[in-house]
Amino acid sequence: MKKPLIYTILIVFVVFSLYPFLWMASSTLRPEGEIGALGLIPSKLTFEHYKEVIHKIPIFRALLNSFIVAGSVTAGVLVFGSMVGYALSRLRFRGRSLIFIIILFTMTLPFQITLIPLYVLMVKFHWVNSYLALIVPYMLTGFSILLFRQYFMALPQDLIDAARIDGCSELWILYRVLWPNSIPALITVGILTFMTSWNEVLWPLIVIRDRAMMTMPQIVAIFHIGGQAEARLGVKLAAAMLLAMPVILAYSFFQKYFIESMATSGLKE
Repeated sequence: MKKPLIYTILIVFVVFSLYPFLWMASSTLRPEGEIGALGLIPSKLTFEHYKEVIHKIPIFRALLNSFIVAGSVTAGVLVFGSMVGYALSRLRFRGRSLIFIIILFTMTLPFQITLIPLYVLMVKFHWVNSYLALIVPYMLTGFSILLFRQYFMALPQDLIDAARIDGCSELWILYRVLWPNSIPALITVGILTFMTSWNEVLWPLIVIRDRAMMTMPQIVAIFHIGGQAEARLGVKLAAAMLLAMPVILAYSFFQKYFIESMATSGLKE
């Protein structure tokens, strides 16, 4: 008797969760006058909203910029985060616990505290209006270090000892032994890093002024508040849909590994 009730409640929650997104996707394909309707099936399919977005803003250039930035940041976080996580989990050196506590403390600081000093550094390095300003400050995160450390601690020490006996260096152990056994952690960190970098708006608005260098969230935000959308809801929704689709597709494809890693890597100390 309990199972039908539980499944009914879950279905209701799923409907309430998915309906706003499905309504947004449906509204981008219907005429402007029908967007206010609550139904999900448009009476007439139209791609005019997408055509107008492509015509008014360099959406493909912004899409390329976002892929370059998000991809580079994700690669950097995977490499450097796993290196630090491995050092904190398996290597023995003085001050290891203190370093880990400091890293945890930095995770509690809001980004706005370091915003001005970080911008001053970008100006002094002459990185403003370049990919370096968007990529380098985000190439190492406290969350990635924490997740990799916890996951590496759950792996058998025998793997590392056997690799050391065979003459492997620490970097070789990390990338040839631990990485193949840490696919869920790598995918989880990759997805979360990619999503965070892809959706970042504030920092690109500060360091990027050239329209050709703008990322997708930045140019969509300017498109929404700058008047180019002309208060047309369908065009705004189409721009938001183009912004959201890459992240949705990435998460849908890797969600199995994401759930597996979150269930196994965050609890072991």
